Amino acid sequence: MRRALVLLFLFCFSLPVSAAETPPNIVFILADDLGWRDLHCYGGKLAETPHLDQLAKEGMKFTNAYSPAPICSASRASILTGKTPARLHFEFVTKPSDVTPPTRKLQPPPYTQDLPLKEVTLGEMLQQADYATGFFGKWHVNEHYKRYLGWSPTHGPKQQGFQSAVETFGSHPYAKKFDWQPGDFQKDQFPPDAVTQNAIQFLQQKRKQPFFLYLSYFHVHTPVKSPTDWLVEKYRDKAVAGPGNAKLRTHYGAFIETLDEYVGQVLKALDERGLRDSTLIVFTSDNGGHPEYAANGPLRGSKWNLYEAGIRVPLLVRWPGHVKAGSVCAKPVTGTDLFPTFCEVAGGNCADLTLDGKSLVPLLEGKSANWPTRALTWHFPYYHPEKGYTKSKETIGVNDFAVSKTRPVSAIRVGDWKLLQFYESGKRELYNLRNDPGEQHDLSDRQPKQTAQLGSQLKQMLQDMQARFPTDVPTGK
Repeated sequence: MRRALVLLFLFCFSLPVSAAETPPNIVFILADDLGWRDLHCYGGKLAETPHLDQLAKEGMKFTNAYSPAPICSASRASILTGKTPARLHFEFVTKPSDVTPPTRKLQPPPYTQDLPLKEVTLGEMLQQADYATGFFGKWHVNEHYKRYLGWSPTHGPKQQGFQSAVETFGSHPYAKKFDWQPGDFQKDQFPPDAVTQNAIQFLQQKRKQPFFLYLSYFHVHTPVKSPTDWLVEKYRDKAVAGPGNAKLRTHYGAFIETLDEYVGQVLKALDERGLRDSTLIVFTSDNGGHPEYAANGPLRGSKWNLYEAGIRVPLLVRWPGHVKAGSVCAKPVTGTDLFPTFCEVAGGNCADLTLDGKSLVPLLEGKSANWPTRALTWHFPYYHPEKGYTKSKETIGVNDFAVSKTRPVSAIRVGDWKLLQFYESGKRELYNLRNDPGEQHDLSDRQPKQTAQLGSQLKQMLQDMQARFPTDVPTGK
């Protein structure tokens, strides 16, 4: 008997920490359109973000984190499944079934309406690992039902693995109807937010099993209009003194701090329940910042394109006992990595799934020395904007605060090298991100072998994913 106990002890001691311990609760918080540099802890100069800054101090800040796509639905579908948008054939935002992509020089592939039910989602995987699952906020991976962003009764969160889910816009202007009047919110008061409140109610429930809370905010997506007068006043002078449109930036600063406050309310609720030490928290954004609101410099571009500011996002992780407080990770990672990360942490079984991501647990636990250099890819076979394309800015710059023309494009990053493949012109652009993070110096002509190698690797990877590509427009169309 004694020998058996000793062997059992040695076996448990030899297991990885995540396997030997009780699986943690998981809180995943996804912001909407939050730029890579909007938070103060990432160098943001407009808004105060004390709660998220504190989260960074208590955990790990990633400086080369990426969204899976430069646009909402595609990123969210990828995060939910651990597959790239190219593999999912979900590369744009969901559209009604009778809407087709505008034909320009090339014909983009048809829009995708719904994330297929055959795909295994985070909710389903974690349910199988005996987690209680909850989703609150913006879904946006089904065709709009009855209203813009409305949840589908056949493809909504409850049909995709989330046991608890409440549909509401909360305090975001999407809700349209509020009883708030000017002056209703005094200094340090914020509008009550049903998205946050529903999430807090979920995590406060008494249960023996661990939980997975997916909290998907509508902030800081347009329309950007804050009802909080004191916040608007607070940021007016800062916005006037800074870049971009002062009126838009004033409300944007208020929006960012409002998002930070809501996250702070969730963190406070976790502490009040005594759940801090038993909970893994991940915070990130679904894509880069909006060009008319976010100061994305010194990175080039914005939401909707594959230059760095379109896909580089904040990523903060707190996991007491595993993640060293105040740590920083510079390894390139992506939102597609979250599925295998949560699977490993939860002790789930993902062996039979096709996943494009890689578990971040070694990085979280400070074991980055053996982290391999790998290829990250992005695929956007569409034009943007759909309306007003001809009036949009022809070139994509740095902090130009204007919507630019995005043409069908794919990209690959391997180490410090990044290549963009444009399908209209066939042109390739090559950048060394270590020396040129703003992508100002195209090295494709000076580095033809590197350009050819990355171009071939990108093409092969997309073909292996059975990616959809834009096609020539039929003669006479």
